[in-house]
Amino acid sequence: MHGDRWRRFGFVSEHPMTGPTVAIKSVLPLATATSTRLEKCIVNGHQHRAIASYAFSNPLPRSAVFLKNSIPNLVVTRIPSSNCRCSTGRSTMDASAKAGHDLLHFINVSPTPFHAVHQVKQRLEKAGFQHLQEKDPWAKICAPGGKYYLTRNASTILAFAIGKKWKPGNPIAMIGAHTDSCTLRVKPVSKKQSDGFIQVGVETYGGGLWHTWFDRDLSIAGRAFVKAGDGSYTQKLIKIDRPILRIPTLAIHLDRQEKFEFNKETQLFPIAGLAAAELNRTGQSHHTPSSSTTEEEADFAPLKATIERHHPYMVELIAKEAKVDPSEVMDFEMVLYDTQKACVGGLNEELMFSPRLDNLEMSYCSAMGLINSLHSPSSLDEETAIRLISLFDHEEIGSETAQGANSNFLPTMVRRLSALSLKGSGEPDADAYEQTLSKSFLVSADMAHSVNPNYTSKYESNHKPEMNKGTVIKINANARYATNSPGIVLIEEAARRARVPLQLFVVRNDSSCGSTIGPMLSSSLGTRTLDLGNPQLSMHSIRETGGVYDVEHAIKLFESFFEHYSELEKKFVVD
Repeated sequence: MHGDRWRRFGFVSEHPMTGPTVAIKSVLPLATATSTRLEKCIVNGHQHRAIASYAFSNPLPRSAVFLKNSIPNLVVTRIPSSNCRCSTGRSTMDASAKAGHDLLHFINVSPTPFHAVHQVKQRLEKAGFQHLQEKDPWAKICAPGGKYYLTRNASTILAFAIGKKWKPGNPIAMIGAHTDSCTLRVKPVSKKQSDGFIQVGVETYGGGLWHTWFDRDLSIAGRAFVKAGDGSYTQKLIKIDRPILRIPTLAIHLDRQEKFEFNKETQLFPIAGLAAAELNRTGQSHHTPSSSTTEEEADFAPLKATIERHHPYMVELIAKEAKVDPSEVMDFEMVLYDTQKACVGGLNEELMFSPRLDNLEMSYCSAMGLINSLHSPSSLDEETAIRLISLFDHEEIGSETAQGANSNFLPTMVRRLSALSLKGSGEPDADAYEQTLSKSFLVSADMAHSVNPNYTSKYESNHKPEMNKGTVIKINANARYATNSPGIVLIEEAARRARVPLQLFVVRNDSSCGSTIGPMLSSSLGTRTLDLGNPQLSMHSIRETGGVYDVEHAIKLFESFFEHYSELEKKFVVD
């Protein structure tokens, strides 16, 4: 019965795994279309373009009947089964949203820069990238057509692919992003207790919207250094997958302030439980050293043991995750994260509600753009350049660290690569480094601001980026961003070839402006640079909002940039 009903409507789609489904197209006029997909439908003789599709199994939902009955002469293009992939039992994933869903998985397993770098490493290795170290002699290892990656501090990662026609002094196509996000970090001595509550001391990292961290289900993640049986020390990734912390607000009845204000040193400490419950668990009133061990007999310890500086049960949880004894946890770097998963949202599932979009989204897009540009076995056969991404830690606190963008990390890597003399490439010139810098281009990829409908007056009237309408080129007359006209023309051509939209953004003259790694890298390298990013709302909140289709836009843009830069570079002569 339902099959006949669907066929009368004329938009049956057969899926080989799930059987017949009904494709319902959400449509907008071409003037306001947000996608370049080619599926069309005709409504009253006017052509519209589809921006989303969904599939429903038995029975046919009322929404499908309503859509058909409310729009006369509706004709909907059939969706091939190959373009559908079921994400749940009740709906299929739009092909152009697939990258957005994959990003959300990436974010959910990456609560810290250490986890994000680990996830990028796994994707690079799956794509055939080989692990390098800074101490290695690259000239003896690297080969034409080779793909490599290296890390620093396990929180910054650089990956590159060498064109088979590379010569010393040739250009490098680069994309830079950052792996860190605003968060709360556990203090070196975090053990606190007040009025019957166990609390954890934390310090702010970056310029977060800290009021959004109140009344959230929080946990901890990071890395721990543990002592092995042979006396060596190894790093273990830690992610406690359950809520253990919460920062409670004060009831409105006790303080009727119009503005939510708080002291970050005294009122931002999370509670971790009740002291009485911990005493019942351990069966003791307080920690006392063993009576059989005297101070003279004990080993000298410059610092108190980890289990004394932090609540013992928290150390036990970390040790359990690391699969070691609590006494073997020598130190750790832990931050707080929201245990609520990133998810797709919006009436048409066109939005993403997620932590850490700034800037894991652009880190993810950079990595996938590089990987996708190398999908074909012959992708590097005619390539004369090197394709490179560098994902830095510590952007949110100024980048002034060994693994930050303002360190020697990228300049050193570029110097080594510029003089890389491979088989048949000839000996490098003495100024190969300077030649490479003058020919290279850096895309600084950091999230941008979408227009907020509740605060439209905060945006310049002609520069209001919208979600799912493309990556945003960021411009600032005072060089808070590194963008200039040659870069805009180059990126526009890459976008044209990828058939993805772009947008432009500047701040109001009476508004402050953020900055990125773009200006500092362009000044230290002297290479051409452009700042861009996908639009989002609530930047630096514990939960941010982005457009699910913009993920694919950025990946395709970066893929096109890598694939075409060698050709485009020759067409831009700016002395």
